[in-house]
Amino acid sequence: MSHEINYGFETLQIRGGYDPKKHNYACTVPIYQTASFNLGDTDRLERIKSKEEHGFLYTRSGNPTLDILEKRITALEGGTASLAVASDMAAVAYSILNLTEGGGEIVAVKSLYAGSYNLLTHTLPKFGIRVNWVEDHGNVESFKRAITENTKGIFIESIGNPLMNILDIENIANIAHEQFIPLVVDNTFATPYLLKPFDFGADIVVYSSTKALGGHGSTIGGLIVESGKFDWSSGKFSHFTEPDYKLDNENLVEKFPEVAFTTRARTHYLSEFGAVLSPFDAFLILEGLESLSIRVEREVRNTHIIVNYLLNHSLVEWVNYPAAPSNINPNNRELVEKYFPKGPGTMFTFGFKGNQNNINKFLNSLKIFSFLVNVGDSKSLIVQPFETTHSSLSEEDKIKAGVFENALRISIGLENVEDLISDLDQAFKKSID
Repeated sequence: MSHEINYGFETLQIRGGYDPKKHNYACTVPIYQTASFNLGDTDRLERIKSKEEHGFLYTRSGNPTLDILEKRITALEGGTASLAVASDMAAVAYSILNLTEGGGEIVAVKSLYAGSYNLLTHTLPKFGIRVNWVEDHGNVESFKRAITENTKGIFIESIGNPLMNILDIENIANIAHEQFIPLVVDNTFATPYLLKPFDFGADIVVYSSTKALGGHGSTIGGLIVESGKFDWSSGKFSHFTEPDYKLDNENLVEKFPEVAFTTRARTHYLSEFGAVLSPFDAFLILEGLESLSIRVEREVRNTHIIVNYLLNHSLVEWVNYPAAPSNINPNNRELVEKYFPKGPGTMFTFGFKGNQNNINKFLNSLKIFSFLVNVGDSKSLIVQPFETTHSSLSEEDKIKAGVFENALRISIGLENVEDLISDLDQAFKKSID
């Protein structure tokens, strides 16, 4: 990848990680739709097993189409290696398990996607993994207070879902590194086009490639990317330095110092837990990546126009978008200048001034906006998190996550922005008939 390091983002999103000469000069990345690969001969098998030769044995642990997707997101992020998996939740779960194997603690904020919140709250504690919640996410010192001797990492989102809060990634990373633990950032809402967490000290980045990376709502997928800069030999992560049976009892960190995290996640969690992304789905995500920058740029522009429209609407109680004035997240605007010079994403929430019956009429009257539980699509989407994505949370935790009862979450797409405004306008009018 070193020859690509000076290419611009737009070039990398189309050509990163791919050499046509190695794939029969195919212009488009081929789909290697196969379960297994011929080994050639026993000598080649030994070279592949010893990592002397880059090759593939079985698609559960590696496939050329997935390999190109992994190299492309690595190039876009400026990391050292990536791992493609079958969903964002697989990416989050594998990352946290890879940190806390054998028991440990994670520091996290409550303004998380409900799937991540439920994983940390209900499922992982049954595996001996605890979470210490940060109550005041706007105060970086509260992260320091949440860390104990048994903490193995900090987990945050670059833009909270659906609180739309922006955290001070750089200062949180500094606090993590003072305690010799990594910072894991779910960067799904931002994408690497708007924010590269590694530039601000993050160590691991995870994605739902279902969202803006794929961009068309057609494919479930997840990605784990590592920076290659974290020292796993500090003593807090003995499972990274003890003899590894998957590597003929060699030391993982010594053998793969810059790609230890994703290598271990691949050989242990992907191989043994099996959340494998299919080659065809990897192909679809690659196709989506090719237009990422132009899509997000237009969607951010549309978002600003829609937000300004809603800020002045009589049936809107408040608008929660990181670039807009907000009493919900008063620190957002300052952090937007630091972390999001291209714009803070294409998602926001607004408070509907009315009762549930009015909200139902509004949602049922929309003609262009799709009423569904997804974001980052080329199509504009809307949902009420209180009744859908975050309905499993307690009333108290809903409030802390920004899941207010009258909040509607919007993901802006590529449609004509005047058509989107007209659609909202007619739905507002019908909501009070």
